[in-house]
Parts: sequence; structure tokens; C-alpha cells
Amino acid sequence: MNFLDQAKKIENTIINDRRNLHMIPELELDLQKTVAYVENELKNLGISYKKLVNGNAIVAEIGSYNGKCIAIRADMDALPITEETGLDFQSTHPGCMHACGHDGHTAMALGAARLLKENEDKLDGLVKIFFQPGEEIPGGAKPMIDEGCMENPKVHRVIGLHQGGVLGHLPQGTIAYKKGPIMASMDAFIIRVKGHGGHGARPDSFIDPIATISEINLGLQKIISRELDPTESSLISICQIHGGTCQNIIPDEVWEEGTVRNLNEETRDFVEKRMGEIVENTAKAFRCEGILEYKRFYPSLINDDEFTDYVKDIAVELIGEEKVIELKNPSMGGEDFAFFLNEAKGTFISLNNLKVNEDGNVYPHHNSKFDVEESTFYIGSGILAEVAYRYLKEGKK
Repeated sequence: MNFLDQAKKIENTIINDRRNLHMIPELELDLQKTVAYVENELKNLGISYKKLVNGNAIVAEIGSYNGKCIAIRADMDALPITEETGLDFQSTHPGCMHACGHDGHTAMALGAARLLKENEDKLDGLVKIFFQPGEEIPGGAKPMIDEGCMENPKVHRVIGLHQGGVLGHLPQGTIAYKKGPIMASMDAFIIRVKGHGGHGARPDSFIDPIATISEINLGLQKIISRELDPTESSLISICQIHGGTCQNIIPDEVWEEGTVRNLNEETRDFVEKRMGEIVENTAKAFRCEGILEYKRFYPSLINDDEFTDYVKDIAVELIGEEKVIELKNPSMGGEDFAFFLNEAKGTFISLNNLKVNEDGNVYPHHNSKFDVEESTFYIGSGILAEVAYRYLKEGKK
């Protein structure tokens, strides 16, 4: 069975799905139009499904369970960005845009669904397809898992694909993979420093939270440079800071917000602990009160070695060894596909297809001019379908 050849035959349908979805971007866990579109396509194909997460997630099923089950995951949500691509099919929802490629993920998963449904009588097990909301934020994978998507029947393997250049700007139409950690955990924090404000010309009479939060920030960066193994990847980025109202007034309070990324849970625990200690004690040293609000979002995304090799070998067979690239380093970006990998063995790969804009530039994810090369979509659909089909035929449980 060569699903890549079959995917090429339905290439126009996959592209049309992507364009239709691109015009109706929706945010977070409220994807009514997107879900309705996917639901309608599944009904037309005669594919059974159920909805989760208040009707904003879909679990489609193809085949019959006989002891083996594999899941394909596609995220569906968009970003709060005003589109500036100039595409004929650009967003019709003001202030919303598919600037991370999830419209293509959904279209490619629908393409795989079409191929697998056409060959349902040949499937030696069950394929689940997860159409997931909220990957950007607040996370839709965990709510789907909590509502049982990985059970009844149990999912034994799971595969996800991200298009664009999320794992690096790599050659057009290639597949990138990596065994082990491939994307970082994603956490967010807010630090509040409370002092005692007053006239900027009399700092000795007041307690300056701006000077104090500056000292805290220097201490936070020393966690990375002086408290972790230099070969360990970790980062703390402060992305906004607020405080004060005038050039000569010391404020009572300053706050800032940022993100923390790690590639293993032990380092994640250590960094959170040390951040709390540095915030509290540094603030106290300068007579302020320091408060850390730390929120964990997604764990680090760790691919299973054996299944990643399995998928890599299939990709090599389908598109050629020169178009399958092993990544040397993981990305510090986050992805809630990690939650699925905490439940079953699996792998997350990328289809590299960033499009060159008419102005000659290539615009990355989360940019108002982000776009992808549609002629590569059939590759994603073909590989997803081939992996699912073969795993059910020959893969280990």
C-alpha cells in the first residue's frame, strides 16, 4: 500500500479544505465553525465520531478495534493576529488568523481520514483521529485526555505532525524528526514586587521596587548560567515589565511576566523552586515583598525512540532518504502534544514547507504574513495514513 500516491490524487481536496478552514480561524476552546466544517466532512465520508470539550473537539474512528489502536492528532485553533498575507482566501474573522498552520494540520488529517476510510476493509485495527482545540492556549490535549480520548479502546501509539518551520527553516518538502526530547516544557510566571513609593528625588525616604525587580532579574539569569549543568538546555525569558506613572515618582509596585522552558522534569522542578527563593529573598534583602505566581502549562515533548525510528523508516521509503532530516537539537518551543506522549508511545514530526512571500521574504509562525506551500500537503496526509495503516498491520502493541 502506497498512501503517498493515493494522497497525491486527492491533493486538490486537501488544499481546498485548508483554504476553507483558513478563512474561519477561531481561538482557544471555542471553535464552533471549525468543528462544524470537520464534522460535515466526516459525515460525508461516513466516518463515525464523537465530540468532546463542550463540542469543540472531535474524535473520529476508522476501522475496528482488535487489540491495536493508533491515533493521529491535528490541532485546529488559530491566533489573535490580524492577517496581512493578501491571500484570496485570507481570514474573514477580524483579528484572527491561522498564523501557525493548524488549518493545514486539520486539512492533512482529513486527507488521511479519506485515504484510510477508502481502505477501511484492509485496516487491521482501529485508527482514531483527534481534532484538537486550544493548542496555542490554554491547551486542548489534556481536556481531551481527561474526557477519555486515549481510552475505550486504549490508544497504543500516537503521531502528530507540525507544518511550517517550527523545528527550523529546513528545505521545502522535507520531513524532520528527532528521538527523545524534541520540544520544551512551557511554563508562565508573573513576579510582583511591592515597595513604598514616593518622590523620585528622595529615594532614601522610600523603597524602590523598580531597582529591586532589576536585582531579581539578574538573579534569575544566574540560575541558567551558574546553577545548571552548562550542557542542560533551559531558559527564563522576561517578556513584559510594568511599573510607574511618571518620570519623578517611585511606584509602590512593579510586575513582570515571562516564560520558562525546560527539556526534562527534574530541571523544571529545580528552576521553579529557585525562582521562588530568589524572588522572595532578593526582595526581602531590599526591604520589598516579592511574590512569584508560577503556572505550568505543557510538559516537555519526548518522542519514543523506537516508534520515531519506525516512522522515519516509512518516511524514507515514501519520499527518499535525502528528504528525511534528523534534527541535532530540540526546539525550546512548547507543544501540548506532549500530554498525549505521556499516555502512549508516539512521535511528533515536522513537514517543512514555509512559503517564500511575493516580497522575497519568508515569514515565520505567529507572523501576520505567515504562509505555507500547499503543494506539500499531500506528503503529510500520505505519511500519516501510511504510518497508521502499517502500524496496525505490523507494529508492536
